[in-house]
Amino acid sequence: MNRHAILHKSDSLYSFALTPDTAEIRLRAAKGDISIADVIYGQKHEFSLHRKIARMNISASDGLFDYFTIRLNLDDKRLAYIFLLTDNEGNKYYYSEDGLTETYDFSVAFYNFFQLAYLNGNDIFPRCEWLSRAVVYQIFVDRFHRGVIPENSVKSSETAACDDFINLKWGDKPTSKSFAGGNLDGIAQKLDYICDLGVNTLYLTPIFTSRSNHKYDISDYFSVDPHFGGNAAFDRLMTACKARGIRVILDAVFNHCSEDIKQFRDVCEKGKRSPYFDWFVIYGEKPTKRPLNYEVFASCDYMPKWNTANPEVQEYLCSVGEYWIKEYGIDGWRLDVSDEVSHEFWRKFRKRIKAIGADKVLIGENWHDSSSYLCGDQFDSIMNYAFTKAMLDYFVYKKLDTAALCDKLNELMMRNVTQANLMMLNLLDSHDTHRFYTECGKDENKLLLALAVETFMPGATMVYYGTEIPLEGGYDPDSRRCFIWGEHSFSKRVKELLKYKRLRALTDGDAVFREQNGAIVIERITDGQKVTLIVNNSDSSVCISDTSVKPFCYKVIVE
Repeated sequence: MNRHAILHKSDSLYSFALTPDTAEIRLRAAKGDISIADVIYGQKHEFSLHRKIARMNISASDGLFDYFTIRLNLDDKRLAYIFLLTDNEGNKYYYSEDGLTETYDFSVAFYNFFQLAYLNGNDIFPRCEWLSRAVVYQIFVDRFHRGVIPENSVKSSETAACDDFINLKWGDKPTSKSFAGGNLDGIAQKLDYICDLGVNTLYLTPIFTSRSNHKYDISDYFSVDPHFGGNAAFDRLMTACKARGIRVILDAVFNHCSEDIKQFRDVCEKGKRSPYFDWFVIYGEKPTKRPLNYEVFASCDYMPKWNTANPEVQEYLCSVGEYWIKEYGIDGWRLDVSDEVSHEFWRKFRKRIKAIGADKVLIGENWHDSSSYLCGDQFDSIMNYAFTKAMLDYFVYKKLDTAALCDKLNELMMRNVTQANLMMLNLLDSHDTHRFYTECGKDENKLLLALAVETFMPGATMVYYGTEIPLEGGYDPDSRRCFIWGEHSFSKRVKELLKYKRLRALTDGDAVFREQNGAIVIERITDGQKVTLIVNNSDSSVCISDTSVKPFCYKVIVE
């Protein structure tokens, strides 16, 4: 037995509450090392005398480890437990806070048992169930559709449909300075199309006042950019979405802002005399670009970084988050560059937003392992770029074979608590990446297979606008091409696939990933329903449990 591979920690990813009377316990061991894993558990103050034993199951395996899991329904919220492990030769070992031992003295177990000392209800990470059911459509607003302002709407300087800023013919390849003229009324006028595709949630890239086409350099957080139709157009869009039951997530850029924002302009003028000087991170008497003496996003000197350790900045940004929920009824925020913003701020922001509505979601733009953000005190979810990379490694770069891909997906599931997995925002591409369709050599079958795997992943399914056409595109700004309207046969295949998202097993079910006969097999299992996806990414037919799947096709079995 590889003792170094065995791992468990209390009150962590390996031990957490699902409900006030249900705990999930995980144990890691070297792959194939443990034949039986039992958990011995009981009420912590009576553990020395009264205990129960339950069998754990392997819920996931990757290239190195098996992960044993059990969910315990508890009569008492005070949980103590140890493990009894049996290796392949039949040898038994106890595993406690003292490590692996051949014997265990229960009479002094209070010194070294694992524990969840008390399952406090307000410490439990609640799941926002609608996010688990969400089919999210991400729209880069300038490139989706240019709509017309309704005739019965009041036109003003804010809402006037002026074309003067447009410098890109619709459909031409964009540059970083291109403006195509897509707007919010354009989205509202295409909601029937969006609904018919199977989408129930919109995620819009920033809509607030900014001089750029992407609007990630915001100069006024309380106004919608006139290019997009102003606040009145957003009000019309929200009314139309609510009428159709479509939820809306906006993009919150709280790491940085535009140099045009009034607070930074005041600092540039007054230096340390400005009341906003400490709202930014400046090394000197006033901001200078040559040399650059203030913190910025990436290397963009026109995007100064907010000092989110400053209580006044925290209050200002929290008020932004609250405003758009209270005034327009949005359903949550995608949080840009969220891993460069302080944990302290996100904890405060979550409390403020969740006080308005527990179902208002917070989704971080974290590209890497983010378990420290997903404990129930900061984000509900992140954009699952680790999944994106796994799909590229398998379908495009061919760095993973089928077994290795399933190992990777299992490993990703063990990065986070179950609640976070069920709210993860899964995606193949976005405005920040190459288009997956282009990356896979414009192979529609491979794109559809990758979308199938994404659809069956626990969490929300995100479709970047144009994927259903499918739209081409390299890296930014080429990934932000204009949507080409018309009949597209591929969209029908995407629509058929997204229908499976309505199944209860895909909302609530546990996930099992395995390779069988060269195919990817994903099982989603919940009480009363099992749904199996078989993905054949090969040039020959495969047969799984009497089900034949043609080359480069998928099949779904609902039981």
